Amino acid sequence: MPLLYVTDLTYPARGRRYGDEDTLLTARLREHFPLALCHPLDAERLMPGFDAVVVRNSGPVLHYQEAYDSFRAAALAAGTRVYNPLTGRGDMAGKQYLLDLTAAGYPVIPTIDDPARLAELPQVPSYAVKPKQGADSIGLTFTAEPSGPAGEILIQPRIDFAYEVSFYFVDDAFQYALYAPDPDRRWELRPYEPTDADLAFARAFVEWNTLRHGIQRVDACRAPDGGLLLVELEDLNPYLSLDLLPPAVQDAFITSLTGSLHSFLT
Repeated sequence: MPLLYVTDLTYPARGRRYGDEDTLLTARLREHFPLALCHPLDAERLMPGFDAVVVRNSGPVLHYQEAYDSFRAAALAAGTRVYNPLTGRGDMAGKQYLLDLTAAGYPVIPTIDDPARLAELPQVPSYAVKPKQGADSIGLTFTAEPSGPAGEILIQPRIDFAYEVSFYFVDDAFQYALYAPDPDRRWELRPYEPTDADLAFARAFVEWNTLRHGIQRVDACRAPDGGLLLVELEDLNPYLSLDLLPPAVQDAFITSLTGSLHSFLT
């Protein structure tokens, strides 16, 4: 079954090499599937010639929002299989999930979208404010007095966390974890050995998302009280940092991904 693999090999991601990761992945996937690469701006036009579309390191869709929305609508109308499936409830659907999870009492950085509701957040010296339709920290500011149009921004308390850690899943199966020991160097990652409690934390969000197939990255921070808080649930095109993995872990991940794709396509 031929796959259309969507990537932007030249996107200038800070601390990440999209092109290198997708070159590696497509070389390995080509052993199992016929595939072709395309830029996200070409995906809608080319997808009728393929059995499925795999969306990978294509950059934040806000840089090509109109084209992405058109691609998504066309894929849903035609019943085209897209991996990850377009039913994701995390970043794929925008940042509303941070508000929903806050309201539902999940361990997430408390989030509101209206400065008038600031009293609902912990009182702190500084707050993070960013666009609701944002990515890659674009438009992120820190201020003691958050402001902005209600419903268009996200406001969170600025947390003095110890480190960030990411948990990587294929379907519902945990694959590996990486963490950034220095909070100021988000993409200088090292292998991380999660505890049972860490995995239970991450798995709760994977289960909440209800994706039967796909790659998910659960990003969290270690709060001052020692617990984890969700930062982001990336289910659209999560960067995988495969170059940082030992060969055996890298091979195991690609084997899991290949198996997931075979299951998804049959």
